[in-house]
Amino acid sequence: MFAKLWDSILTKDPRLAALWRFAGAITLITILGHAYLGFEQSYAQPLVTVATAYFMEFLLETLSARMTGRAARYRGGLNNFWGFLLPAHITGLAVAMLLYTNDQLWPMAMAAAIAVGSKYIFRVRSGDRTVHFLNPSNTGIAATLILFPWVGIAPPYQYTENLIGLTDWALPVFIIISGTYLNYKYTRRMPLILAWLGGFALQAALRSFFMGAPLTLTLLPMTGMAFILFTFYMVSDPGTTPFDVKGQIIFGFAVAVAYGLLVTMHIVFGIFFALTIVCILRGAWLFAQAYATRATYQESQVQQPAIVGGD
Repeated sequence: MFAKLWDSILTKDPRLAALWRFAGAITLITILGHAYLGFEQSYAQPLVTVATAYFMEFLLETLSARMTGRAARYRGGLNNFWGFLLPAHITGLAVAMLLYTNDQLWPMAMAAAIAVGSKYIFRVRSGDRTVHFLNPSNTGIAATLILFPWVGIAPPYQYTENLIGLTDWALPVFIIISGTYLNYKYTRRMPLILAWLGGFALQAALRSFFMGAPLTLTLLPMTGMAFILFTFYMVSDPGTTPFDVKGQIIFGFAVAVAYGLLVTMHIVFGIFFALTIVCILRGAWLFAQAYATRATYQESQVQQPAIVGGD
């Protein structure tokens, strides 16, 4: 009965339903990861990143609301409050899950702060509203990797370190199935995901053909849990990717192309930097569109000199 009531509440707002499910999935993976799967980050690190993300989200939203003279987005009932808080929750856990900073807490906190801050700094007008164009979690991770060379990505084996036999396959399969369901039904980003996967396989084949690398080696990243999580929970972020199918296909394929170019230049952690580059290019495109629209509108509003007639 409670489940039916809860589901009926969520289905009134598809965005809130998607956020709840994404937040629930990443929370479950985090708990299982630290309790059983073999996550090597400390228990304190996800707590620090989530707390930092919450704090930054409330602080920046309050300041933004006061500066623009509008009501803060966390006001107006529980749906507004949860809808406001859940993205920060997802961002904080994603940063803690994918980054590895040894036992240090402050780089994790900084990554979460940058992730949330990017939503309020890097914005562009799209239609009748302004939107952020940088993927928050990815931006925080990429910035931390650049600023601190000693920080790395969580080792791929930690996701299935304590699994043996069929269970070693069960977890990736579960994440693929649940991620496909969430992105098909709620985010509507399956064309983007398929374009990203197809583009990744294509660049792997091209690098194998032209550079002599074994095809199994160039395709190997696709078998890792980090790649799967990136595919279904990061690159498909509905807030920073196109809505139309054509735009999704271009976006997903562009991330794969950028990754392939970065790898040929021997740049590590290519998927995170590739997504950052494509998000920046999309932001520049949106800015150019907004500028052209504003210029056209201003031109149409120019008053022609009145013609004064005389008898």
